[in-house]
Formats: sequence, C-alpha cells, structure tokens
Amino acid sequence: MMMLIRLCFAITAFASIAMLSPSAFAQVNRNGDDQPGLIASADDEQLDPKWQKTVVFYRTTEQPGTIIVQSNERYLYVVQPGGRALRYGIGVGRDGFRWQGLVKITQKKEWPDWTPPDEMIERQPYLPRWMAGGPGNPLGARAMYLGATVYRIHGTNQPQTIGTAVSSGCFRLTNPDVSDLYDRIPIGTKVIIRQRPEV
Repeated sequence: MMMLIRLCFAITAFASIAMLSPSAFAQVNRNGDDQPGLIASADDEQLDPKWQKTVVFYRTTEQPGTIIVQSNERYLYVVQPGGRALRYGIGVGRDGFRWQGLVKITQKKEWPDWTPPDEMIERQPYLPRWMAGGPGNPLGARAMYLGATVYRIHGTNQPQTIGTAVSSGCFRLTNPDVSDLYDRIPIGTKVIIRQRPEV
C-alpha cells in the first residue's frame, strides 16, 4: 500500500512539472543550463535597467566599431567616436569556461542552427545532437562567430541569465539586443575579450 502511495505521489509531481509553462520553467531553472525548446516571452526580454543597452562614456585607444567584452563586468562594449561606447548586458562563461583573447567576427548567421559540441553533450546528455534555428533554439535570433574558436556572441532563449556567468564560454545577449548588435557590425570586426579591466 505504501509503495502505491509513493508511486501516485511521484506521478502527480511529474505531471505538475510537465504542466509548467516555459516561462515558469525558466524561473525554476536559473543555473543557465541550456533549455532547447524553451521560448521566452516579450516580458522575459525586459531586463533590469543595469543590463539594458545604453550609451556610456568609455576611454579606450581602440578604433570605433571595435567590440570589447568585459567578462568580469558582464558587459559588451561597441566603441563609438568621442570617448563613448554602446554597452550591452551579457551572460558570460561560468567558472572554468572564461577565456580572453583577440579575435575577429568570421561569420554571421540569422536564426542559426545549433550543434552542441561533444564536451557539452557529456555535461548535459539530454541535449539534442542538432537543432534547427528558431525561437526555442538556445543560440537565439542571431550568432556572430569568433575567429576559429567554437565560441560565439549570440542570442538566448533564457533572457533571465543576462548578467550571470552560466555559459560554456559563449557570450549571450537578449534576442532584441543581439539583433541590434548584428545589424551594427560587419564580418571582420575586431573583438577583444578581457576577464579583468585594463590597468
């Protein structure tokens, strides 16, 4: 009898989880694991003001148009003339997955398909081996490929992760922000990835 009660409880719990809406599931899953098929609502895309796209004063010797990713700050800057930059809130690599370097944008894709690398599938075996582009794709609306690496600047179907360190090394923006960035920068754009501020 006790076994039957436990079985009924387990089935009820599973059914409750399965009936959660995608946005409710997004609230439950805050660790940043990829959630293929999850579709964010327009409300989910409304970020805390500190992560929203804005123009800021920014001192650098880099040429206008250069992208500077400041991982520790969780911001991506596009250098503008006159000591300013366009700043976007981003999600960055979690501990053990952050990197730095100098690369260029080598490719751009709208609604990119997603093929998770083998290492990611080892960590998250439930992931599909391939997924067509679309609103439920973890790469989001746009992707810009960084040099010869496996990393990208891309959108996300989990906008609640902007401002956090949860990815496997890529840099994620909301879909509206990544679409805006995509339209501003050409292939060949210089991208500087820093883990700490310059001294």
